[in-house]
Amino acid sequence: MSKSDQSVLRQFSIMIGGLVVLTVVLILAALAIHEHEPKETNPNQPARVAARLAPDGAVYAGNTGRAAMQAAADAAAKAAASQVAYGGTTDGKAIYDHLCTSCHASGVAGAPKTGDKAMWGPRLAQGIDTLVKHAIDGYHGPDGNFMPPKGGNPALTTEQVTNAVHWLTDQAK
Repeated sequence: MSKSDQSVLRQFSIMIGGLVVLTVVLILAALAIHEHEPKETNPNQPARVAARLAPDGAVYAGNTGRAAMQAAADAAAKAAASQVAYGGTTDGKAIYDHLCTSCHASGVAGAPKTGDKAMWGPRLAQGIDTLVKHAIDGYHGPDGNFMPPKGGNPALTTEQVTNAVHWLTDQAK
């Protein structure tokens, strides 16, 4: 090996050795900084972990299960009833404008169009009580027409639905 090759090899070895020492120093500095870093504490973390690990459903059996299912259904009904639609207005036209117009203006799913006496005639012959019942409970007609319960908005009260039906039928008289 020539003298210049030995010089290059020595300089390269010194450079590699220096980089190894620098790497070790940086790793030790990072570990020291990490040890002194305060750990983040989240008081909600245990609750989030418990919710994430909780089962998606439950099995109800016997009378205890029936009681639990009934309690859950009652709670859901109470929650739905507490959310009254459209600020609690009982104006039939306002409810129609917010919800009913989407189907009754264009006849979607066989809905009788607003003001169309020919389409409303057979329905009006059934009586207003039947129309209100269909609007509240929903209706699947033999000819494929469809009315979702409460027009698809379960937050509507019976009074709101009744007033909307009365307003809508008045337009066809």
